[in-house]
Amino acid sequence: MSEIMRVGIAGLGTVGAAVARLLRRQAEALTARTGRRIVLAGVSARDAAKERRADLSSAEFFQDPVKLAASPSIDLFVELIGGSEGPARACVETALAHGKPVVTANKAMLAAHGLHLAALAEENHAALAFEASVAGGIPIVKTLREGLAGNSVERVYGILNGTCNYILSRMEQEQLSFEECLKEAQRLGYAEADPTFDIGGFDTAHKLAILTSLAFGTRIAASAIDIEGIERVTLADIDAAAELGYRIKLLGVAQRTAEGVEQRVHPTMVGKNSAIAQVMGVLNAVTIDADAVHELTLVGPGAGGDATASAVVADIADIAKGVRSAPFGLPTAKLAELTRTPMRRHEGGYYIRMSARDVAGAFAKIATRMAERRISLESIVQRGKRGAPGDCVDVILITHATSEHLVREALDLIDQDGVIVSRAQVIRIERE
Repeated sequence: MSEIMRVGIAGLGTVGAAVARLLRRQAEALTARTGRRIVLAGVSARDAAKERRADLSSAEFFQDPVKLAASPSIDLFVELIGGSEGPARACVETALAHGKPVVTANKAMLAAHGLHLAALAEENHAALAFEASVAGGIPIVKTLREGLAGNSVERVYGILNGTCNYILSRMEQEQLSFEECLKEAQRLGYAEADPTFDIGGFDTAHKLAILTSLAFGTRIAASAIDIEGIERVTLADIDAAAELGYRIKLLGVAQRTAEGVEQRVHPTMVGKNSAIAQVMGVLNAVTIDADAVHELTLVGPGAGGDATASAVVADIADIAKGVRSAPFGLPTAKLAELTRTPMRRHEGGYYIRMSARDVAGAFAKIATRMAERRISLESIVQRGKRGAPGDCVDVILITHATSEHLVREALDLIDQDGVIVSRAQVIRIERE
């Protein structure tokens, strides 16, 4: 093994520049820990002249990132371009085909092509490392793949998107509307101009697909995830949750059930005293329920240049030391197939808010339809003052444990009865 490891980085945005700075700043410590001198030997970016506050003087510039990936002047390739297709995928495939280890933070590419890339890595005896792809600076990939190898995981869930957590936190703390908080998140750079990928739950779903594979030894199946974003969460829901002793979080949840592994992303009410409820702002958190450690929660920065760079450099250091694990914990041939599993009986019950016509018999019709679908109600309350006959009032139901499909069937019937004026808001309640 050479005493020098030459690193090539494709993508010199916020994270790429932070990786370059961290490699230089921690050069002596990394040499001491890995036994090899790690040097930045090549870079690729769209604009070579852009100021990045990083010393790139030792690195050869490549206009074409694929040529960097294939170059004999580097020993390890770091992909920080982003996107599931195009240059990012081409670069990684090229590097692996040449037997070069790859480090990436690209959760979209892994969710779409992770199995193919893992198989390519195995075929060419190259490492594929992606600690930075999920939860930024939190070492959740290594925890699931190596740290908990002696455990049987029953559930893994968490706050995997800082943008959504920031919005929900500010709505609660400052009594601001969803729209106001989203605009502020965009102004601060936490949300994109088109925030759909974040607030729609798709970013969380990509990360959950990776965690599911690591936790349960399954093939990645992002298409098997039930996804619901936070766009419909209102201050009325935030306030009702607080009164009931809960806080609303967007969670990604993967859970072992009798039918298989259930994967879901949706707004969730969690008890205010739970560990995950204390995670506010742009922080991320992941909780693992396993047989030996029982419950383990990791909290930390889920995004940002330095936090993500920390995870990238940790992977580089492992590879420099000669560590090479199966990317998803098992050889790809041994990963189990995973298909969409229906949401099971939800033990925490449901919070349901609907705008009902204030007419005689409306409450009775709602309760009857719930009873017809064998849904037991813990409570049914009216919020707000009554107006003129026929006006609308908010009605909030809290159910006991029941199934998702029964709730949806009951709400369809209530809608057909004409006693509500808009689509009901449904939020699952996670009990400790």
